[in-house]
Amino acid sequence: MALVGKKAPLFTAPAVVNGNEIVDNFSLEDYIGKKYIVLFFYPADFTFVCPTEILTYQKLLPEFEKLDAVVIGCSTDSKFSHYQWLNTPVDQGGIQGVKYPLVADQSLEISRKYDVLAGDFYFDEEGELSFEGAPIAFRATFVIDKEGIIRHQMVNDTFLGRNTHEAIRVLEAIQYYEKHGEVCPADWEEGKQAMKPTFDDVKQYLSKEFKN
Repeated sequence: MALVGKKAPLFTAPAVVNGNEIVDNFSLEDYIGKKYIVLFFYPADFTFVCPTEILTYQKLLPEFEKLDAVVIGCSTDSKFSHYQWLNTPVDQGGIQGVKYPLVADQSLEISRKYDVLAGDFYFDEEGELSFEGAPIAFRATFVIDKEGIIRHQMVNDTFLGRNTHEAIRVLEAIQYYEKHGEVCPADWEEGKQAMKPTFDDVKQYLSKEFKN
């Protein structure tokens, strides 16, 4: 389901914040109107690809903060699993040192709202509620503006690690558009030429970038 251009589904759930504090009522709504939000889902704690992404987001946290953005991670693990992983040293397979919130979606409800669950519930032939697939989230990234509108989403299968730097590029493009009203062409990065949304400006850009 494409959520781009729609209000981000709100949620309140347990989370671990600052790497060592369990809170039971972490709310996405607290950031709406105040910050840009990078919300990312990952399959599971104590796995292999996931820590490479989570630790890279932590490394890039100063860059997100410069863009007035918060980073929030989410998986279907419990708050206790998050806490244990966050307090396990990196050289022992942990993610110690990560300070941004990790949300616990044990009910699977948040992953379902964002349509990133790698399985789903269904009623079998006997009318019993069953689950098909895996009760974990795909590697999904959502960039949400200050009005709470989703401006970017990307979903990878569980085996495929994401480009964490792409969220920074997208945030820069969103903010450039908000400030200048110019659209960002393919492979746009901060400092590159953008375009006014007119046919004349587009033709000028194309003739300059793609001339024979």
